[in-house]
Parts: sequence; structure tokens; C-alpha cells
Amino acid sequence: MLMTEQATGHHPQPRPRSGATPAPTVEHVTGAQSLIRSLEEVGADTVFGIPGGAILPAYDPMMDSKKVRHVLVRHEQGAGHAATGYAQATGKVGVCMATSGPGATNLVTPIADAHMDSVPMVAITGQVASKAIGTDAFQEADICGITMPITKHNFLVTKAEDIPRTIAEAFHIASTGRPGPVLVDIAKDALQAKTTFSWPPQTELPGYRPVTKPHAKQIREAAKLITAAKRPVLYVGGGVIKSGATAELKVLAELTGAPVTTTLMALGAFPDSHPLHVGMPGMHGAVTAVTALQKADLIVALGARFDDRVTGKLDSFAPYAKIVHADIDPAEIGKNRAADVPIVGDAREVIADLVQAVQAEHSEGNQGEAARTGYAAWWSDLNRWRETYPLGYDLPEDGSLSPQQVIQRIGQLAPEGTIFAAGVGQHQMWAAHFIDYEKPATWLNSGGAGTMGYAVPAAMGAKAGMPDRTVWAIDGDGCFQMTNQELTTCALNNIPIKVAIINNGALGMVRQWQTLFYNQRYSNTVLHSGPDDVNPEAKGTRVPDFVKLSEAMGCVALRCEDPADLDKVIAEANAINDRPVVIDFIVHEDAQVWPMVAAGTSNDEVMAARGVRPDFGDGEDD
Repeated sequence: MLMTEQATGHHPQPRPRSGATPAPTVEHVTGAQSLIRSLEEVGADTVFGIPGGAILPAYDPMMDSKKVRHVLVRHEQGAGHAATGYAQATGKVGVCMATSGPGATNLVTPIADAHMDSVPMVAITGQVASKAIGTDAFQEADICGITMPITKHNFLVTKAEDIPRTIAEAFHIASTGRPGPVLVDIAKDALQAKTTFSWPPQTELPGYRPVTKPHAKQIREAAKLITAAKRPVLYVGGGVIKSGATAELKVLAELTGAPVTTTLMALGAFPDSHPLHVGMPGMHGAVTAVTALQKADLIVALGARFDDRVTGKLDSFAPYAKIVHADIDPAEIGKNRAADVPIVGDAREVIADLVQAVQAEHSEGNQGEAARTGYAAWWSDLNRWRETYPLGYDLPEDGSLSPQQVIQRIGQLAPEGTIFAAGVGQHQMWAAHFIDYEKPATWLNSGGAGTMGYAVPAAMGAKAGMPDRTVWAIDGDGCFQMTNQELTTCALNNIPIKVAIINNGALGMVRQWQTLFYNQRYSNTVLHSGPDDVNPEAKGTRVPDFVKLSEAMGCVALRCEDPADLDKVIAEANAINDRPVVIDFIVHEDAQVWPMVAAGTSNDEVMAARGVRPDFGDGEDD
């Protein structure tokens, strides 16, 4: 999952070169000026943040920077998710900034989100003066202690002279090895103190040496298993996108002829339209993808972590399969599922070496009968499952809007290269199913943490980093009400995103579980009106009115309730590129996400639809 310079476009210079490098120019500056100069040197061009007392010294020199753009958000959580969206869309390190105390703690959710999804991010927070640390001073919080479990590393800086080195190290750590968030907490007196600035600094990272080159013996063993297998599956995770390995993956898949399944974090790593692609696995994955993993005799996991949403009940997952597990992070290998062939390395290098090793096996005639026939028997089963249990949906009988159809048409009518950011819930799964992803970094979502409120600020960050691309946020009415204030940020900063609110008047995924597992007792999942005994006039109304709310924040706002108007409204939104656009899609409240593997159950119990359990035969094919 190494973020290479080619993949990220970011060229940190954490170590001075030896030899004839000229001596760095030394400047006399404040710590705050040193911070901004350091951000300029590591290539940070956009910072999302909000000023406050402890970080305020940094905001004065930022005003004079010609290289660093600051986007003033409305909530620090928005800053963090925007930094994540920026990083996921551009491949560069996202940067957010907040003051001490509540400013810093408001970043905890997006930091945790970035940690779960391995997103390169640097969060810079102000801290109370160094002599006041530990005294419960005004707006003091031990943000380093708070975020220790959810950062790749964090720093507390109390001396101005340490700022350049710390920033260089933070960007290096965030973007190399398994990417992740790094926190830099800087005491206010360090920002105010006089110091000298020189670049590049001498970094001090003893012990941090991510392994990128895989072991040749393990690669050969993996290649032998691939060519001997009868029912292999390439199980592709987000690490393939992080490492920029999508071209290599396509070569490996076509060389072997093995089916490819891409996780929620890996959509776009392999073209959805490719005949070897069998879909997304997991709790709401395609039946073919879920079953392929269950029936496989070999799983080649590339940059994936055997997440519980993919495996279902772990002890029943893929019972016939040997496991090749390749990951940049050695801690992931064997964590959930023992690996027969563990490979530590960058996905790009691993896959490139696997291609050569498989080619060598082919040239030496070391192929099993199944491999020689392109796994014909295996593909016969896979294609039968694909044809029998395709993804689909029913249109509502009452003629109302289908949420799946809305999302599908947005994907079909969007310009080429559009980036889609989704919130969390039913609309997230429908966006994963019914939009086609042909290229990497076109699908952004909160996969590991499942953070509601992610979509709008993440879309804002993606658009800020990729201003020439169309960016759609696919959001639910529950998610939208958590972070919609960032539409004001978009309107005031010329960040014209497009937002589709899939408005079913409820917390849709929770309501689905209440329908299936709680006897249709809809406790506290209705969003659009209060109980009759509290406000009888509110029954049947939609509160808030998202059109009026969005217009008040400087957006163009539309509403669509009639399927006959669907294409026209989407086309109107696509044509507006000078302001943010919000469409309130009033959709049927009872639509459900299928397929589904109920939490805690085996993937063998996958339901293609409510009451429909596929029949795949007796299992292992010897």
C-alpha cells in the first residue's frame, strides 16, 4: 500500500542528500512562519481548517502564502473529512488544521475514519502554551493521548526549532508504507517563538523502514498455488488503489484468467465492466462474489484485510481455500485468517513480481489442467451464478421514485471521470452496486469506520483537489443533516459540488434492520416528522425543507418526486458548474438493500433478496 511518488504526485524531501547538495538557506522566522514554510516545502497546496486561540499564530503567515490555500470550513469534522476526500481523489496527503481542546477533539472522528481506511492525512492542531500543558488550562485537551490508537503516529511539538523536521517526518510517515493519519500538536509558545528555518531538515525516524519489496521465495510459492488451483479468486482491497497498482492487477488477472472481486474500498481498482470481474464481496456484496470466495480453493488477497463485513462469520469463511495474503502492513497478515503464503510488500511490486512468476510457471509447463483451460469449469459455475442472481431492484408499485433508479441514472448521466462520494447506509450500498466504476479514485466512501456525514465534506475536498472533475455526493437524508453546513463552505470558496439527497424520511439502513430483525418496530428512525402527540401538524411533512435549507447556504436547489422528471433534473444539475447544486430526491421509504448476509451469520447464508436463498449445490468440487 506504499504511496509512491508516481502514485501520489507528492515529493516529500525528508532527508538531505549527501555529496554536492548546496548548504540550505537559513532564515530567521517565528515558529508559525516556519510551519507555513514547511507546508510549502512538502507540497501541501490546500489546508482545511478553522482558526482559534492556540493555532491563531499560524493563521497570520498563512495569509501571506502564495502556495498554500486555506479553506475555512464550518466545523472541524468537515475539515477532516475534506482532507480525506482530497487525499483519496488526488493521492496526495490531505491536510486539516484546528485549534486546541474542542477544535482538536472535533477532528477525532475523521482521524479515526482515515485510520480505518488507510488514508494519508496530516492533522495539525494548536496546543496551549508548553508551561500550561497538564494544568487543565482553557481549551486544553491531550489530543496526542486521545488519538494515539487512531493515528499512525503523532507528535507534540514544544520547541519552534523542531517544527520543520516534524512536518517533514509527518508527511513521510503519512504517505509511505501503509498510509494513514498523522497528528502534529504544536504548543502556542512554539508557534510564537523566534527560530531559524532551513530546508531540508535532518529527520530522525529510527526503526521506520516499511518493507516494499516482497520476498522472492514467497512470490514463487504463490505463483505455484495460482497455477495449480482449480477455483482461484483474486480478492482485491483498497491497498491496490493506494499503491497505484491497477494496471499491474489487470495484467495479472488476464494472465491467470482468475475471477476478480473488489471490496468496497477497492471499487475502480479493476473495471466493473471487465468480464473477469464478479463484483463486490461482503455483507451486501454480489451473490457471485460472496459465493466465489466461499467455494474457492485459493484466495489471493491483495491489499485487503479480511474485514468482518467481507468474511461474515469468520470460522465459516472460505472453508476450502488456501490463502495467499499480500499486504504492506505485516500486522494484517494472519490477523483474521491464517495465511498459507504470507507476503509483505507494496501491492504494486507484489503484483508485478507475481506476473513474472506466473509467466515463468507457464513457460515451464507447470500448470494444472484447470489453469490450462482458463478455469473453464470454475467459470461455468461463476457465469451460471451471475446469470441467475444478478444485481437488480423492483420499481415501487405506487409509482414513486426508486432510490436505486435515482442513483443508477446519476451514474449513467454523469460526465466521464466523475468522482462519486457516498455517505453511509443504504444509499452507500446502492451507489456501490448501481454505478459503474471503471477507474481508480472515482469512488470515495467511509468503509471501515462507516461515518455518517462523510459525503458532503469529502466531496468538497475531492473537488478542491480535482477542480476540473465533476464531483457528486450521494447522501442520505440522515447523513446530510450531520455535515450539510459545509455547503456554505463550498458556495463561498467556489467549490461547485453536486449533492443527491436520497430522501426516504428515515435512517434507512437502521430501518431495514428493524424491518427484518425487530418485527417492524421503527423506534427512532423516522426523520421527517415528530410523533403525533408531540406535533400533530407535522405528520407527513418533511422537516427540514432541504431545498430551502440549501438555497439559504448559497446553492442551487431542486426537488424531484416524479420518475418522469428524473433525467431532466439530473441533466439540469450536471449543466450547472458555477455553484453547488443540491437535489432532494423524495424516494420510497421501504426500499431495501439486497443481497444481504445478516450480521454474525455465515456467507453461506447469503440472501439474494428477502426470502430468497440461492442454491449452489453441495460445496467443494474435488
